[in-house]
Amino acid sequence: MQSAEKMRTCSLTAEHRRELKQMISPAHLRFEEPMADHTTMRVGGPAEVYIIPDEKEFAEVMKYAYRDGLPIMVIGNGSNLLVGDLGIPGIVVSTDGLTDMQLDGVEVTAGAGIRLGKLANFAKQNALAGLEFASGIPGSLGGAVFMNAGAYGGEMKDVVKEVTLIRKDGSLRTLPAEDLDFEYRHSILESTHEAVISARLLLHRGDPSEIDALQKDYNGRRREKQPLEYPSAGSTFKRPEGHFAGKLIEDSGLRGYRIGDAQVSEKHCGFVINLGSATAADIRELINHVIYTVELKQGVHMEPEVRMIGEF
Repeated sequence: MQSAEKMRTCSLTAEHRRELKQMISPAHLRFEEPMADHTTMRVGGPAEVYIIPDEKEFAEVMKYAYRDGLPIMVIGNGSNLLVGDLGIPGIVVSTDGLTDMQLDGVEVTAGAGIRLGKLANFAKQNALAGLEFASGIPGSLGGAVFMNAGAYGGEMKDVVKEVTLIRKDGSLRTLPAEDLDFEYRHSILESTHEAVISARLLLHRGDPSEIDALQKDYNGRRREKQPLEYPSAGSTFKRPEGHFAGKLIEDSGLRGYRIGDAQVSEKHCGFVINLGSATAADIRELINHVIYTVELKQGVHMEPEVRMIGEF
């Protein structure tokens, strides 16, 4: 039986690897990096090349990849991803190295790799309100902007003022929020092939004790209602208009339904969880089964909120 590494498509030549070694600091460059270590679902085969660049390296690798026609994918905390068992051909760029934060009055500018919880706490410490909804979302700022993440009635579109992006040619541009086409779990960045470097958020003055109380309330509700004790990719399905995904799934008789170690959570049916040794193929099959069954029994079509990437 062939190994996953041998079966996966390889996109880089030996020359590409040599050139990347010259371009990227050794501390920022890895080959055949297991993506299970970089996703909250804890599954996924290796990335052919995995880079955690600084801003200069980020621009260089974007330009290099698009010039040579190499596959390139940018990820944040891996909290909304399902990576295939065979891994990801080409280059995966992590924003983990982009974590600067700057305060200017009621505006906070932060790197794409900063975790939302840390960012929300920074805002609280500076008596700035507006990010409480994001304090428990297990993602990074760049990924949250990309998909207009939200919870408890708040969304990134409510606080983003502008975003700085790296284009395919390595140059930078800044877009105001009104040009980002923010909608429910969507932004224009899904189709522009640009990567978020940083975002400027417009918040407002608040009482730190009230901000803290609201964060604790939201996070307490998360612990009570969501299966945080198991690996997952967060809420697995988008909310169908006029419905709640979890209720549709429960009413279809799927609470606790399993394929291998992939399970519809018994605690919250809107989550598909990894009980310990699920494969990406198990999880994808379960997601597809839920979509099929809900449409068959409830007449409602659901869409995954989770992005499925790589080779299965």
